[in-house]
Amino acid sequence: MQAAPLRATPASPALPLPSVTGALRAVEAVLMRGGQRTARRNAWTSVLEDRRRAKDRHEAEYVLEAAATRRPRAT
Repeated sequence: MQAAPLRATPASPALPLPSVTGALRAVEAVLMRGGQRTARRNAWTSVLEDRRRAKDRHEAEYVLEAAATRRPRAT
């Protein structure tokens, strides 16, 4: 019995390696189904809203402090 001749097969193009971000998102999608993903998004939205309110509060404190330290004008 004679062995089958070896055939040259075209090399398949190298697939790009997934990025770390892409890999983490894929793992997240598997581990966190719809409800958990929604909860995470809601939590992040809440964090951003808290940051916005803190910024607004800081600006208001600055304006009030500036108004309090300003001397009244003599008429």
